[in-house]
Amino acid sequence: MNLRDYSIAREFKRRLAEAVELIDFKVYGSKARAMKTNSRTWMSSLKWRPGPKDKDLIYEIAWEVGLENLIVISPLVFTEDEIENSPLRASPILININEEGIRL
Repeated sequence: MNLRDYSIAREFKRRLAEAVELIDFKVYGSKARAMKTNSRTWMSSLKWRPGPKDKDLIYEIAWEVGLENLIVISPLVFTEDEIENSPLRASPILININEEGIRL
């Protein structure tokens, strides 16, 4: 991950942590692997303990940080319970994120 992407990720995580009970945050995909790409899409995965309307707030923060940095942040949002106790824990995307994602 280049310095600019790392800085954006840290800011996104900071704002999320102020708004919701954040448990885990990872960047994944081509940006995390520092692949040369013209894509302005930036992907992250996060796990949190839900509160009322938290999911909408998470997407709003992603939009705001993305707009400020002229990128699209595409978060995958999972609750702690979904990751630990549902069939989602065996999904290929979560396995990939766990293996290749960069935890901040």
